[in-house]
Amino acid sequence: MDFSRLQNFIEQHWKADVMPALLDYVAIPCQSPAFDPEWAANGHMDRAVRLMTQWTRAQLADVPGASVDVVTLPGRTPVIFVDIPGDDGAPVLIYGHLDKQPPMTGWTNGRSAWHPSIEDDRLYGRGGADDGYAIFSAITAVRALREQGQAHPRCMILIEACEESGSADLPYYMNHLAPRLGVPAVVIALDAGCGNYDQLWLTTSLRGQVAGALTVRVLNEGVHSGDASGVVPSSFRIANYLLSRLEDPATGEIAREFHVSIPDARRAQAARAAAALGTGFHSALPFPEDMAPVHDDVTELVLNRSWRPQVAITGIDGFPSVANAAAVMQPVTVLKLSLRLPPTLDPQVAAQRLKALLERDPPYQCKVSFRIDMVSQGWHAPVAQPWLQASLDSASSCVFGVPSAPIGGGGGIPFLAMLGDRFPDAQFVVTGVLGPQSNAHGPNEFLHIPYAKRITAAMALLLRDACVIASMPVTSDLQDVQAS
Repeated sequence: MDFSRLQNFIEQHWKADVMPALLDYVAIPCQSPAFDPEWAANGHMDRAVRLMTQWTRAQLADVPGASVDVVTLPGRTPVIFVDIPGDDGAPVLIYGHLDKQPPMTGWTNGRSAWHPSIEDDRLYGRGGADDGYAIFSAITAVRALREQGQAHPRCMILIEACEESGSADLPYYMNHLAPRLGVPAVVIALDAGCGNYDQLWLTTSLRGQVAGALTVRVLNEGVHSGDASGVVPSSFRIANYLLSRLEDPATGEIAREFHVSIPDARRAQAARAAAALGTGFHSALPFPEDMAPVHDDVTELVLNRSWRPQVAITGIDGFPSVANAAAVMQPVTVLKLSLRLPPTLDPQVAAQRLKALLERDPPYQCKVSFRIDMVSQGWHAPVAQPWLQASLDSASSCVFGVPSAPIGGGGGIPFLAMLGDRFPDAQFVVTGVLGPQSNAHGPNEFLHIPYAKRITAAMALLLRDACVIASMPVTSDLQDVQAS
């Protein structure tokens, strides 16, 4: 294969065909159902589906037997299923999603969630990197191979529309599509992150999650603080006290019942990632001046973000804005909690532990409840087969000039746990474009365009290897594949 020709094809195709469609997609406010309960009536999800399917059908018009279907089960968000016949080889399933997080405030320099803008190498706007680019990248990788007459395996592409809401609809579609999916040998998920934009990063684990709302009520209505303070306990103080059962307020350490033993291999990988990234692992975050991370050892920070439980307060109700705050003791505090869990901890067990921890023995017999809103299973990658690891290292060296790097992810992709249970013998390649400063879910989210193109090239090389390896003797290695 002529790699320079492959790169040139991807570069030209990205500019002429991908970017116009990607810009149109970013402009669509297709928020996930958790943030737009009226998504069906509003029609934004359908617009995004229509854009992606029309583009994909045009790209595959000359591919015999290729199909692009919109699958819709009653009352559920749609799924795009693309099936591209291939040569002999390991069937590959490629995953992405098209639903988005809410716009959020705080965008700078005239940027906004639904008005895409290109600045240097970055496409700003919601959803391009997380991860609307996935279907465009996957189709481009296949087309780049076919343009040179290169073999590729059967490629199935699954794009869901409920990922940012915990993929609640996806199990139903997995059952519905089971006869068409068959048993993929390789699963490629394009919804993860990267430690930098200088090499191919592979996510080896993802954390689970329990999300819910802690409510502390001390009054039935607000009362003048001069009358109530000293008589009525502060709901905010009680909420803080209850949270201290979960998280040490001085160190951030989470209660031991939410920890697991970290595998030695993952500790070693964390050290490798830390060595590759250095202080860049945290310096790219928008810290205020002179602010320090929670630990000065980067390896410990990598493990904190991948294998140790952490809690974040992602929302609060019960308080007026500072500008509108009167001298009134508020009757209730409601905190939205997001507890990230170690990859191998059962989230259902963790959810019940958390609920019991927060609700037991409420101070002053005030009214306390914890409502569980979402439970998500973590994921721990199986060991990569030698051919796959060699292919990934070779692809990274070819595209970036350095081997691939493993890292544990801090977020979650429920799809992977589902696929791991359904296809225990499948190999997993989990990667993505969410790197330093890309700020998924937040203001100024962006897609690093050159990195997305390189991911596309690396995926094309992987697809070629996945095709050829299945027809080689079991003793073959990647050198045999590439020489063929």
